[in-house]
Amino acid sequence: MATIIDGKSLAQKLRSEIKEEVYHYLNSGERPPHLAAILVGDDGASKTYVASKERDCDFVGFDSTVHRLPSDITENELLKLIESINSNEDIDGLIVQLPLPKHINSSVVTDSINPEIDVDGFHTINVGRLTKNEDTYISATPFGVIKMLEEYGIETKGKHCVVIGRSNIVGRPMSILMSRGGYPGESTVTICHRYTENLKSHTYVADIVIVAVGIPHFLKGDMVKEGAVVIDVGITRVDSDNNKGYKLVGDADFDSLLDKSSAITPVPGGVGPMTRYGLLYNTLKSYKRKLNL
Repeated sequence: MATIIDGKSLAQKLRSEIKEEVYHYLNSGERPPHLAAILVGDDGASKTYVASKERDCDFVGFDSTVHRLPSDITENELLKLIESINSNEDIDGLIVQLPLPKHINSSVVTDSINPEIDVDGFHTINVGRLTKNEDTYISATPFGVIKMLEEYGIETKGKHCVVIGRSNIVGRPMSILMSRGGYPGESTVTICHRYTENLKSHTYVADIVIVAVGIPHFLKGDMVKEGAVVIDVGITRVDSDNNKGYKLVGDADFDSLLDKSSAITPVPGGVGPMTRYGLLYNTLKSYKRKLNL
């Protein structure tokens, strides 16, 4: 039976540590850290995610501001709002919730954020710093995964890690982090994706499989070897006859993988809460830089 990597409990512990640190700064007369978010449109998953970030900020003692904008806002209007936030010295972190409406260029928007408050780590400058192994804001989801591996003491040095997914948000930065020097890292990394031919020939020899393709139950039990570590980054709403009318499922077929893997993350309650922790961590990092703490 695999060790179930409990991201929910781990994130709660780590959030409590941030709360204690913030309490110390507030008692010393400092202002609270401040995270700003921009939400464009009415996407249900995005609204839920932003609301959870607000609750997280409240728990740890951060100030939070959410700018809720209509889906028909122009790109230029959005850029002007970002510019005004960039110039606000009391804002330590700014995120623009993705996805954006199709008429807005996401790359232009993310690169308009001041890199020093880009706590999502999406700005080209911060991505470049990551590739050079320089100090930067690591995207919240890859950071959360690395923190889980560290906290659970999962060996990565010399291991073969297969990352399924090549997005700029998860797959590519994940591959960089797993192959870098230090711990967690020092792995030999193979990047695959949904179109990789004979995918099983890659995943079956992996010691660690990180799956992030957004396809429910994409990774099956017969695709990994005995004792592999499975990190499931995916989360998709599928129809259900429960009260909500939907349930959340991951990219890994949890039931078929549970007895075969040595450790596995559940969905929900795995990587998701750690992603939210990563955002708090980066915001606190920005705050401490600004105030020289």
